[in-house]
Amino acid sequence: MTDMIQRIFDYALDTYGVEPDCPFPNDDYPVLRHRDSKKWFAIIMNVDRSALHIGGEGRVDIMNVKCDPILGGSLRLNDGYLPAYHMNHEQWLTILLDGTVPFEDITPLLDMSFELTMRKSRKR
Repeated sequence: MTDMIQRIFDYALDTYGVEPDCPFPNDDYPVLRHRDSKKWFAIIMNVDRSALHIGGEGRVDIMNVKCDPILGGSLRLNDGYLPAYHMNHEQWLTILLDGTVPFEDITPLLDMSFELTMRKSRKR
């Protein structure tokens, strides 16, 4: 596990009281989910760079988060942000976890995703 992923998991535990789990058999894609509703607010994957249509060889760690569509569209104009891999491209965003996007820029997006995926009765 990379330092970036560990920092994300530590942040999720400290901020939301959740730990990652792997719901897929024979798969190593941990998800972060709400404790009450079990809805995902993030999934971390390691995918081939060609599947993301980005340059380079090999695989890269990514995280998908739910995002405001307008903000997501703006962020995708910057390096390190992509249309969500294997999820709704308008509602979800892929973030490269290779250092392109600093940790300090990731945590507000994780917070937004947590809020957007809360049960409606629990939203502020």
